[in-house]
Amino acid sequence: MCGRFVGYRDLEALKAHFPIDRVDATLTPNYNVAPTQMIPAIVRQDDENVLRTFRWGLVPFWADDPSIGNRMINARSETVDSKPSFRNAFKKRRCLIPADGFYEWKGTKGNKQPVFITLPDEKPFGFAGLWEIWDDKGKAEEPLYTCTILTTDASDSIKDIHDRMPVILTPDAFKDWMDESTSDGALKEIISTHTQKDLVFRPVSKAVNFVQNNSPDLIKEA
Repeated sequence: MCGRFVGYRDLEALKAHFPIDRVDATLTPNYNVAPTQMIPAIVRQDDENVLRTFRWGLVPFWADDPSIGNRMINARSETVDSKPSFRNAFKKRRCLIPADGFYEWKGTKGNKQPVFITLPDEKPFGFAGLWEIWDDKGKAEEPLYTCTILTTDASDSIKDIHDRMPVILTPDAFKDWMDESTSDGALKEIISTHTQKDLVFRPVSKAVNFVQNNSPDLIKEA
């Protein structure tokens, strides 16, 4: 799974790595991104790639209670096209979620060591995500924009830490992933073959266990 990640790049840095045409978000460095927090994601809207803000934890448009999103921070890529909570978003509402790395925990319960996982060159990357708009069937005062991160089997580089990892897309897949016209078959092909598998990690402070801690010190090697 992916339950905590890091995103600290400013807008100019993100524009150097991602296809962004329009910005409807305010970026704040976050070294301890947790579920239900507001995060930036890139979506395809009106023939533009728009960077906007979403709440992490997808709320299906048909949900009666938005708290369901607290359990929807991840979507298994193997079943995302068939699960009622995700299948509509998988077909029509896909996004890129910029990140600089993510956390996992290694060891036995009660004594787990957090590790920070990145690309070998520590450049930013894009999680494969889905997004939704929830408006309580037209009764909400304002629509709620939410998102989730796809996961897959862990690659050889980190499988000793956890058996799952987020789907990290290669840049050549960004365009087709966000294109609403991309077929389900092509999307499944992207998930299986156009992803970053070579990752590195380092142990970091257990201060990351507490979401109120949020500073660059969290990603320093412990």
